[in-house]
Amino acid sequence: MAGKYFEEFTVGEVIKHQPGRTVTEMDNVLFTTLTMNPQPLHLDEEFAKQTEFGRRLVNSLLTLGITVGLSVGDTTLGTTIANLGFDKVEFPKPVFHGDTLYAETEIIDKRESRSRPNAGIVFFEHRAYNQRGELVARVRRAGLMRKKPA
Repeated sequence: MAGKYFEEFTVGEVIKHQPGRTVTEMDNVLFTTLTMNPQPLHLDEEFAKQTEFGRRLVNSLLTLGITVGLSVGDTTLGTTIANLGFDKVEFPKPVFHGDTLYAETEIIDKRESRSRPNAGIVFFEHRAYNQRGELVARVRRAGLMRKKPA
């Protein structure tokens, strides 16, 4: 398995994920329309030109999905039982078409599962940066992780 088991996570460790992911106009328009979001900030270039950003923004839920997705290979691929939830989702800077996102994950806490002896809960903080090194997303989440097989 590429992912880590519960015992393999160390509180305080920071995992830098590779490769990055360049977000295209197609990614943004397709994601936005598939999720039934009619927000013109994502779809209407002429509308977006009149905003403080001067152009369309990438849908923040796409940014969130890419941020977490970039982490999967190094953290949870094949070793997660369930995603338990997200907390403190922040988008300090906007993402635009053509931006490349890079992610890192910090292990902020972990504990044994109270109901499953074969699992533990790991608390992750995922952070995404654009190609200029600017923080564009930060999210905390909890994952129910498998323990190493006996």
